Amino acid sequence: MRPALVAFAAFTLAFGGTAAAAGPHDPVATFSIAARDPATGELGVAVASRFFAVGAVVPWARAGVGAVATQAFANTTFGPRGLDLLAAGKAPSQALEALLADDAGRDRRQVGIVGADGASVTYSGPGTTPWAGGRSGPDYAIQGNILTGEKVVTEMERAFLSAKGTLGERLFAALSAGDRAGGDSRGRQSAALLVVRAGAGYGGYTDRAIDIRVDDHPDPFKELRRLLGLALVNDAWNAGWTAFTEKRFAEARVAQERAATLAPGNAEVLYDLAVIRLAAGARAEALSALGAALAANPKLRHQAREDGDLAALKGDPAFERLAGAKPNPPAKR
Repeated sequence: MRPALVAFAAFTLAFGGTAAAAGPHDPVATFSIAARDPATGELGVAVASRFFAVGAVVPWARAGVGAVATQAFANTTFGPRGLDLLAAGKAPSQALEALLADDAGRDRRQVGIVGADGASVTYSGPGTTPWAGGRSGPDYAIQGNILTGEKVVTEMERAFLSAKGTLGERLFAALSAGDRAGGDSRGRQSAALLVVRAGAGYGGYTDRAIDIRVDDHPDPFKELRRLLGLALVNDAWNAGWTAFTEKRFAEARVAQERAATLAPGNAEVLYDLAVIRLAAGARAEALSALGAALAANPKLRHQAREDGDLAALKGDPAFERLAGAKPNPPAKR
């Protein structure tokens, strides 16, 4: 088993009778944070709203370039265009100026931009529905509209600056703080979290380290937190397996050990940990991980016997006990 990652629709299906349908001209009333982790270079956006599938509209990010949140009466072209401007060397403030310059609806837009160097800017047009506003500083831009009050963004700022952990965890901490402070004055419906890092996607082909969305849910924060837990495992797993395929075995082991620590009962994570430990020269530890994997999912026994990545263990009595064919049951008398 190898790791696998777990359009804005023209219609809305109400979830449990509680969801609000979003029309094509409704404001993307929301609160969001665009941010950078200076230690890892990761960039990301977290967003929540009483709006269907807000994650399909607001968050945009590109590894090594920047992150953009576009909302209120959102001009979705601000996402890709903003990133292109940053990639061309524009500072976030310059990119914002260029985006607004030819936009007839600028007074109703709200935008947050963070560059790969941590420079940031947030903008709330004078026609944005109150309460609306934002805060920004090195490595973050926070903004919201149709909120219960300014406390939403100030609490998001406080939480982001004080939170520990990965960028994904800090983004979620900020988003949750905004919700606790009142959030969207109309209620809850959707949330999303995006983190990018060069080569972080499945197989190293994309930059999507974390890309999770809750499009329609009575408690999108609880569901987003559950998905984030899975996404953090998956991110470490992807990093481990990509490094393994590129024969960077020591690096692969560090990432896969992290994945196993986050998901100690996941048989497939443990199986790949066995493969990676073996490649890194830790034979005894590989057998230990394989034993845990097969105990959690005995159906992996056949794969283990056929897997070329475990070929160096074949003939080892410990391996044969773990992965050998099941003995025939005793004959009935």
